[in-house]
Amino acid sequence: MTSALAASGLRSSPWLSFAGRRLGRFAVSLWVLVTMAFLMIQLIPGDPVRAALGLTAPVDLVNARREALGLDDPLWMQYLDYLGGLITGDFGTSMTSGLPVSDVIGDRLPATLELALPAFAVVIAVAIPLGVLFAVLTRGGRRRGGELAFTSTTVLLAAIPEFLLAVALVAFFAVQLGWFPVAGSEGAGSLVLPIIALALGPASVLARIVRVEMLSVLGHDFIRTARAKRLPARLVYVRHALPNALTATLTLGGLMLTGMVAGTVLVENVFAWPGLGSTIAQSILQKDYPLVQAIVLVYGIGVLLVNLTVDVLLAVLDPRSTIRES
Repeated sequence: MTSALAASGLRSSPWLSFAGRRLGRFAVSLWVLVTMAFLMIQLIPGDPVRAALGLTAPVDLVNARREALGLDDPLWMQYLDYLGGLITGDFGTSMTSGLPVSDVIGDRLPATLELALPAFAVVIAVAIPLGVLFAVLTRGGRRRGGELAFTSTTVLLAAIPEFLLAVALVAFFAVQLGWFPVAGSEGAGSLVLPIIALALGPASVLARIVRVEMLSVLGHDFIRTARAKRLPARLVYVRHALPNALTATLTLGGLMLTGMVAGTVLVENVFAWPGLGSTIAQSILQKDYPLVQAIVLVYGIGVLLVNLTVDVLLAVLDPRSTIRES
């Protein structure tokens, strides 16, 4: 009786149903990600321990390392041990340094977040106001020159790869002008160029998306009705038009922002930033597969969290879509 009432209450509450669906999808996606990360070492041709230690490593050392990593156990036992380790925060041991992988990630993750989170904030803070502004200025075919300049500039900036943009920023602002450090983490000034390199391309793309969606919303009947009531322009644009434009914008923008996760790897290597991006590049070269495996898992979880956050924001902006979703 109690379980039936609970199930009835879940069905009667669209928000609880929404939360259950989203958390269920997140759990399934997380399980697939963990399984693929586990299979990464299994699918590597040859012996990953021999590849990491080198061809000249003694056989006893190779066998001891394989035994320590549990690679001689049956596959199902390795998988269960891997899941159990993840639950307890044990990501394994680095093949090159011998340190726990969780310690390496704990040391490097804050540096990556120090770049990624401000870059996300810059993208949102720049792209949304800029897209709204140019939508208002160019609506109805007005200011063709401004529209052409906006479109051309954002297309050009979005087409520049993060790696190339980072190199250009270093060459001009750090080497030639000397305004910022060339590389490394040396205070707040060393954050400026990496954040610009990460945020400029995504901000350009998102600004174009916001402008297109805002122009579409401004042509709807309810906007004409709001203007006919002589509501202040700020109220029309911010309260009535912007929430409707952001619904579609967040759907596309969320997919685009996940690409910034990969961008941190390239940018960190250009600026020698002591984060996960530079660590995974070094680990791949050193064939430190447990460390690569764990960092890939951390990046994948970051992507899943971004997608989950976008889903929640969409539900807040447009609750009706949540109620209608089956």
